[in-house]
Amino acid sequence: MDEEKEPHFLAGKSRVNTLDYQGAIECFEKALEANPRSALAHFEAGLQYENHKQDHAAAIYHFERFLELRPGSGYAEVVRQHILACKQELAKTVSLGPVTQSLQREFEQLTQQNKVLQEEVAMWRAKARTQRTAEPTRTDTASTRNPPASPAIAPTAAVSPAPSLSNSSNAARRSGAASGQIHVIKSGETPTVIARKYGVKPAALMAANPKMDARRLQVGQTINVPMQ
Repeated sequence: MDEEKEPHFLAGKSRVNTLDYQGAIECFEKALEANPRSALAHFEAGLQYENHKQDHAAAIYHFERFLELRPGSGYAEVVRQHILACKQELAKTVSLGPVTQSLQREFEQLTQQNKVLQEEVAMWRAKARTQRTAEPTRTDTASTRNPPASPAIAPTAAVSPAPSLSNSSNAARRSGAASGQIHVIKSGETPTVIARKYGVKPAALMAANPKMDARRLQVGQTINVPMQ
């Protein structure tokens, strides 16, 4: 955070935003004069040399200094990719004349490093895809092991098909027409409660309603109440 607040570093970032890349490089170099261990200034200077000055040797120097100062940085792998790209650009400038053994070995090493990096990128991409695919599977398995509990059903208000309610109501109305007394069932009532309410015996109540099921009473159902 202190490196980001350094005046020359801030001026360099401002020059980059205004597309003054040469001025940005000068500001970052001044920031390094003030603080030679400013890893961020080395990183920004390396980017400017690589992208806008095509001075790949200078870019490599600043990128390697960044890695020396911040070996555990989250940008370390990105910086290594920049170094590799700069070295490849430098290799293109080598004349097509006789190549020394040392240059040939360095070129082969760069080629091998590039291959290894590409394999690592492919491996990490495959691992990320596998993790994204495995996450829903773990969730589904947990749901299978712990299915949601079924809601409890109250014993006093069992559900019966609509035709049964209609038939029972019609029968109660016909019986009620003869007796002259009809009762509409309310929530929680049982034949015993209804019989006690009207002062009749439960058996007489059941006899007056032969199609009534005492265990499957419906709220709103009408039944016949016999006379005392």
